[in-house]
Amino acid sequence: MGYKGDMTGYGFRSLAMSTLKERLGYRHEVVDRQPVHAQKDKLESAYGRAKYLEERRTVVQRWVDHIDALAAASLTHGRQG
Repeated sequence: MGYKGDMTGYGFRSLAMSTLKERLGYRHEVVDRQPVHAQKDKLESAYGRAKYLEERRTVVQRWVDHIDALAAASLTHGRQG
């Protein structure tokens, strides 16, 4: 993808999580359940079993739409510049 040495998997995850929460307005609980990883908080992992599946489907679609819009804007801007 051309990011070797500039971006890591964790960097992409951080970027996505920040964007989903700050720009697209999703709650931390929903966004945090999106990637497959174990909960660090033992109490949360024992009792917090909500999966937010419907919201997570919406999150993924909105993320794709957001990336598509950025790509389209980049192409449009690149043609004019």
